[in-house]
Amino acid sequence: MTGILADTYPHAHFPRRFLPHPTVSEQLNIFPYFLGQRLEEGLGDRRALLTAEGALSYSEVAALSARYANLLAESDVRPEERVLIALPDGPDYVGALFGITRMGAVVVMVNPHLKPDQIRYLYEYTHARAALVGSQTMSEFEVALAGAQHRPRLIEVGGHGHAERIAALPDQHPIFASHQDDAAIWLFSGGTTGRAKAVVQSHRSFVNTTKLYGHALLDIGPEDVTLSVPKLFFGYATGTNLLFPFSVGATAALFPERCTPETLFARIAAFRPTILVNVPTMVNHLVSHPDAGNQDLSCLRLATSAGEALPAELHRKWNDLFGAPLLDGLGTAEMWHVFISNRPDDVRPGTLGKAVPGFEVKACDDDGTEVGPDEVGHLWVRGDSLAKGYWRQAEKTRAAFRGEWYVSGDMISVDQAGYVTYCGRADDMLKVSGKWLSPTELEDCLLEHAAVREVAVIGASTADGLVKPCAFVIPAQEAAADDALAAELQAWARQRLEPYKYPREVVFMEELPRTHLGKVDRGALGRKALDR
Repeated sequence: MTGILADTYPHAHFPRRFLPHPTVSEQLNIFPYFLGQRLEEGLGDRRALLTAEGALSYSEVAALSARYANLLAESDVRPEERVLIALPDGPDYVGALFGITRMGAVVVMVNPHLKPDQIRYLYEYTHARAALVGSQTMSEFEVALAGAQHRPRLIEVGGHGHAERIAALPDQHPIFASHQDDAAIWLFSGGTTGRAKAVVQSHRSFVNTTKLYGHALLDIGPEDVTLSVPKLFFGYATGTNLLFPFSVGATAALFPERCTPETLFARIAAFRPTILVNVPTMVNHLVSHPDAGNQDLSCLRLATSAGEALPAELHRKWNDLFGAPLLDGLGTAEMWHVFISNRPDDVRPGTLGKAVPGFEVKACDDDGTEVGPDEVGHLWVRGDSLAKGYWRQAEKTRAAFRGEWYVSGDMISVDQAGYVTYCGRADDMLKVSGKWLSPTELEDCLLEHAAVREVAVIGASTADGLVKPCAFVIPAQEAAADDALAAELQAWARQRLEPYKYPREVVFMEELPRTHLGKVDRGALGRKALDR
């Protein structure tokens, strides 16, 4: 590692080799590992991408990546410089990502639908040399240039003349000799408060987790077709719906539009995926859909779920309707991807499963001491996918990255057999009547009621300054959102949980606010509670 990156991260936070892990060569660039080697293996004609417009082979994707590398070189992008990708899912996104990495530059994945003030912050925070922006959102990125102290070069993708310009560029470009510890991709943490933090991940992390989770646990193979609910700028999708399939010559199915239950059912019917990359919110939408019983999901050999807690009741509804194993797991941008997961032959609804072999997980108290079986503690994890740290956030890096370990903001318990139960975010835990309450526990309880479609629980202050649980509920279609239902839900919780855990208030909503990564925005709910 050279230049400014070498001075940004304290050496104490670099992971050392401590667990069984895949062999990774020191010279490593994710372009040849995930794409270039498929051509060397004679798989260039295999189908790499599948869209509504048709399919692209591995050779065609490799050529597209070279053209994007040449396009960026014309814009004076050099190795180790950052390039924003703000594109809809499709071949251009994939070509751009591999074009950036093959030339030794750094991918910064961002939500293309951000507002100008958020985009302006990213310009100044990342100091990106260039930004590849879809024509549909180009105007927002242009507006964000006004007043920005750093102004990247904007390159419009998908607009008039772009396809011809790309096609005219050479389909070859040298592959930069990156080191395994060089920065490859920046992901943004999914926090709901404050400005987003960039998590700097190296080339090694992507290969490590692909082997440990994608190959060893998911058993992804050349005949698989993946399809994802979250978009590619979300690291969970980058892995499971792009890098994992590309590592074995499989097919990634992509669609650019917003994912709705109707869209997803249609894409499943058209693409016939074998692996569905899902999130709990969409699982809920699918099982609640009035036409769910008529859908043919027999093509799926498994589905994954991550991004937020998957309630046991929702898991059971999925099993009853669709049957394909649904593997709930947990990952973070700081470890790139999933490191705790259920297995295809060992699914336990209501748990995250066990640590993926090659990663070590423990629950610790506030002092960093491991707690006993079934006790709630902070999630600590170590493994060779540990990030370098947060960009220009030295204090937060020191707090979260402790030697070999990453200390997450998540709370978990681990039983005697190693099964992990998610208990919520540390800053979401509620102290009610002097006792701790996990919002997840109350949410799971309320979801078992037939009148509840979605629910989020937060702590709301009462008139006397005490914190009590407040449940924001989206009722099922046939349910009446009235005082009678609110009282019924309170009684339901009191009958099934310890008395102090029932929601003191039930607020009915048409939809829950969500962050740019699709997680429930509990901060927004807290502000709504204050306004009541």
